[in-house]
Amino acid sequence: MLPPKPTLKKPVTAVSRAAHILRYLGKRDTPAGVNAIAKDLDIVPSTCLHILRTLSHENLTVFDPATKRYRLGPAVLSLSRDALANSDFVREARPRLDGLAERHGVTVTATELDNAEHMVVVAIARARQNLSIHVNVGSRFPALISASGRCYAALSDWSKEELRERFSALQWQNPPRFNDWLKEVETARGDGYAIDRSTYLRGIVIAAAPVLDGEGRATRALAAIGFADQLAGKAALKLARDVKRAGDFLSE
Repeated sequence: MLPPKPTLKKPVTAVSRAAHILRYLGKRDTPAGVNAIAKDLDIVPSTCLHILRTLSHENLTVFDPATKRYRLGPAVLSLSRDALANSDFVREARPRLDGLAERHGVTVTATELDNAEHMVVVAIARARQNLSIHVNVGSRFPALISASGRCYAALSDWSKEELRERFSALQWQNPPRFNDWLKEVETARGDGYAIDRSTYLRGIVIAAAPVLDGEGRATRALAAIGFADQLAGKAALKLARDVKRAGDFLSE
């Protein structure tokens, strides 16, 4: 099952708002001013300004006096680097990712849930060839998208209607029908892996398998990404089973 969203009896409001601001700036393509941030996040402008100034003091945001706008600061990169460097999962996953990429000539990612709605790429291995699919560490995706999303859905405790609601919000290049997707989720529950054949991205095949934590929850996943012509026939199935073996090893 998916991990429950953590709850707090008495959250620290300023900390929550600071986290919301950092996530907001991280999702934007351009810097933002105080009023825009305050409006979009429903924060009193004066309070928003105080938080932004404090974040800038800690180098978590950077203020441009010419444009009066804020962007994420270099300290965020440092925190991310330290988080990945100290992650047992990333250290254990890297040789498995390298092996999959080398054997199958694909790009392989390891992802973690940052909440019940999104997963984040925390490690990548690429095949040694001139042409490969590019993915960045830190990229965020909806938890139920693509092949790994089918695995997450298979191990969740969401009802059919809850899955339908979440499915309707997903963006695919070649959208599957919900009932077809649901059948694939059921198949993933039995197989322990899932394959996305050009529905999330046209011409791209993605094979994924979950990595379970100590309580049997699907908090992480491995996903191998290749071109449809490259993974035609039984090649995608062979890849998916290999990804599953790596996921089972990391789960243990």
